[in-house]
Amino acid sequence: MTDAGGYHSGGADVSRETDYEGWSASGRARPQGRADASDGQSPGYDSTPPRGPSRGTARVGPPPGSPEQGTPVYHQPGSPFAPEPSGSAGAAELPRQSARGPEPDQSGVGTERQRPAGRATAPTFSAPPDVPPRPVAAPVGGQDQAAPVGPPAPAGVDGAARDSGRRVAEPEPTTDTPPVVPEPFPEETPPDAYVSRETPSREQDDPPLAMEAMRAVQILNPSGEVTMPRPDRPRIMCVANQKGGVGKTTTTVNLAVALALHGNRVLVVDLDPQGNASTGLNVPHHAGVPDVYDCLIDNVPLAEVAQGVEGIPDLWCVPATIDLAGAEIELVSVVARESRLARAIAGHPEKFDYVFIDCPPSLGLLTVNALCAAQEVLIPIQCEYYALEGLNQLINNINLVRQHLNPTLEVSTILLTMYDRRTRLADAVEQDVRNHFGDKVLQAVIPRNVRVSEAPSYGQSVMTYDPGSRGATSYFEAAQEIAMRGVRESVGRNA
Repeated sequence: MTDAGGYHSGGADVSRETDYEGWSASGRARPQGRADASDGQSPGYDSTPPRGPSRGTARVGPPPGSPEQGTPVYHQPGSPFAPEPSGSAGAAELPRQSARGPEPDQSGVGTERQRPAGRATAPTFSAPPDVPPRPVAAPVGGQDQAAPVGPPAPAGVDGAARDSGRRVAEPEPTTDTPPVVPEPFPEETPPDAYVSRETPSREQDDPPLAMEAMRAVQILNPSGEVTMPRPDRPRIMCVANQKGGVGKTTTTVNLAVALALHGNRVLVVDLDPQGNASTGLNVPHHAGVPDVYDCLIDNVPLAEVAQGVEGIPDLWCVPATIDLAGAEIELVSVVARESRLARAIAGHPEKFDYVFIDCPPSLGLLTVNALCAAQEVLIPIQCEYYALEGLNQLINNINLVRQHLNPTLEVSTILLTMYDRRTRLADAVEQDVRNHFGDKVLQAVIPRNVRVSEAPSYGQSVMTYDPGSRGATSYFEAAQEIAMRGVRESVGRNA
């Protein structure tokens, strides 16, 4: 609706962003309750220029060409916003083109609406120069039609589809280029030559369970082949350390099983009254069973006392019972008490590749018998300070036995046990031992592993209880080193 002053009250032609309350078509504020103006200006308007509109708003007048539209306020005579004549002294301000474009006047001729000086106008947006403007379809039947959307239809498409504004799928271009086929490798080129150096090997790429199974098969050696070299003469090794709990019995059992599984004939002599080595090999050692005590006191042949280990054909064990605890007292009055065990081993008809003697945690007569019967001493050392403290006394006793009883005795092997890589103490002990003993220390180190502790409760060694565990792998590597050292020593003696 439009009143006499040209105020357009809104409707379909008014934008939602239009600020039209209290404004007329010419942009002047409409006074409240006044019908005429006394200052000679046009009726219904005051002389105060309006405030500039807020940004983002527009003032909308009557639609162009409607009967309600009168002469624009800018062209009314007497209006302060009317343009000056062209012949006036001051230069007339150039008309500003509205963002809406030229609007028709009463006569239907397109003229540009002029804005008073200082009035803000909306910015005019134009297409970039390199982009041609989109043509707009001419109105048909008094109504505007939307231009077709998308690129022009290709040749051969009917006009109905082109005029309807629908997108028409362009035909895909056809190419005569043949597909690329990769060339096969030459027959003479090995496939590994094209593998990157960063590609993991088979062992690294295998899952943990597969690698553990491979280690188990390697340790158990089901084929029975001789994979560890056999020495040219029997090697009698005494496993000794007066410090208890350092792994003497565990080392004796597992090294013996590892060597026996790989083609060596091994004898284990349990010289500890506790009988733990007999338990680890599942050999009966209860009271009344012939044991090493009978060999030392009653001169019973060792062949009558030794028992075969179940499941391992090349391994024998001489058990120990509680009776051995009184052997030290009874040996005091016996002639040549230090060499009783040496004579028993020498009288055995079988020839063994390795003889391991498990000593008690003391430096009594039982340990002296073992040192006299052995040629080599294997000292297991726990990676703690207490194990190092008693090592000096053990070395002194070995030197005394070498000087007076067994000139061929020597410390040949040092094995680090119960290694805990999480502590700095274990690293410090290892460095001290290696610096003092040098090449006598094996490269293999026995870590703390629960499988090693569980195996004796089942009457087995860790080699047969869990051959894929870290403990079994470490003892297997230690056995390999001992076997290889024996071969090198034999070659050195023969040379």
